[in-house]
Amino acid sequence: MNEKLKIGISVGDINGIGMEVIIKSLMDNRLLDFFTPIVYGHAKVASYHRKALGVNDFSFNIIHSAEQAHEKRPNIINCWQEDVKVTLGEQNEVGGKYAYLSLKRAVDDLQEGKIDALVTAPINKHNIQQEDFNFPGHTEYLQARLEAENVLMFMISDELRVGVVTGHIPVKEVAQKVTVEAIVAKLHVMNSSLKNDFWIRKPKIAVLGLNPHAGDNGLIGTEDEEVIVPAIEKANAEGVFCFGPYPADGFFADETYIKFDAVLAMYHDQGLIPFKHIAARSGVNFTAGLPVVRTSPDHGTGYDIAGKNQASEASFMEAIFTAIHIVGRRREQGELSANPLVTRRLSRDRD
Repeated sequence: MNEKLKIGISVGDINGIGMEVIIKSLMDNRLLDFFTPIVYGHAKVASYHRKALGVNDFSFNIIHSAEQAHEKRPNIINCWQEDVKVTLGEQNEVGGKYAYLSLKRAVDDLQEGKIDALVTAPINKHNIQQEDFNFPGHTEYLQARLEAENVLMFMISDELRVGVVTGHIPVKEVAQKVTVEAIVAKLHVMNSSLKNDFWIRKPKIAVLGLNPHAGDNGLIGTEDEEVIVPAIEKANAEGVFCFGPYPADGFFADETYIKFDAVLAMYHDQGLIPFKHIAARSGVNFTAGLPVVRTSPDHGTGYDIAGKNQASEASFMEAIFTAIHIVGRRREQGELSANPLVTRRLSRDRD
């Protein structure tokens, strides 16, 4: 692509490792050859983190809007005016409040087409809860804000791609949420993403079982035979090349996943525990099914190491380059020649 992309970055919980991995990533000036970074946070908060890390040869270019971004500098937009007390490693309301202000401003610009993609640093799903954010996490918030019918938490790495049917919900609610309709819908989102975002012509998808040993022919639960098998059959009839259900333990232990382009797990930990082990801290969380591109690192706020200069930026850098590559692939196919959110808004204005 000839045009350098503007990548928006939300800072996440200001008391966690978000700013640390952002600064460490953007300190490599070679990255500026590939994209223009626009961080949504505050210069004083960034300066606090920079000093805590002992970094002296790095600074942000302060701008008021994405249009003012300097192509050769890491840019930052001050999303609030008041002074904020950073308490590294603490989970408190301050961290949640400003994580939300950063995210909201970034998504506003994403909707307006002022940035080409969004990379989100980790939030704390508890302290960010407030009147304007009543969601289990980034995925659900973005689905609502961007009016996406169905999305998929899609964890990706060089070795493995894993999506989940149910996301941030209690384990006791998983079985009732695993329906034929839900599985088929997620399989379609995954299949479409593999084709359009990863350029896999005929994706081959593995589907995991819900119960131990995939139910063991009904001996350990009936959901696998009564729900998952019919869902696989229905998805295949609708053009999705999928197989299963596979018992999750043996599937990963025997490295059966190597034979597939992606894996659909039934619930969060079933997919993410093996993914994070196999990806070795270089995985990326990609929200498939959105009209625009959003990625994030596959780790959390890291309160226990915040401010100690121990956080690795590897996953965050992977998230940035994954966003760039997916936008590029979509644009080459003509899908993002214009921001679909802007097109939608202009259409409404005309009506």
